[in-house]
Amino acid sequence: DRLTHRPSELSGGQQQRVAIARALISRPTVMFADEPTGNLDSATSAEILALLDDSVKTYGQTTIMVTHDANVAAIADRILFLADGRIVRELTEADAHQVLTTMEEVSRT
Repeated sequence: DRLTHRPSELSGGQQQRVAIARALISRPTVMFADEPTGNLDSATSAEILALLDDSVKTYGQTTIMVTHDANVAAIADRILFLADGRIVRELTEADAHQVLTTMEEVSRT
């Protein structure tokens, strides 16, 4: 029902879904996502994350995502923490609490 609408007439979540769909249409080997859930409500954020996760599982794509949200980071298979442009920590299969704790530790160093 929104097919004829201009991007400015779409909600933030709709714009985000369109952007991801456009990026995935060519089935790239690697997908880059910069704060893909930023400024979205929790339901729309969950939809966006499910779409990204599905692209990894269904098409074997790699998603490289930047986020400051521990809950979002926790869905990743591998989490890298950066400080001053360098990788300073790494977690695998971590829950949101572990991610948040590590974020706090990294910010103190």
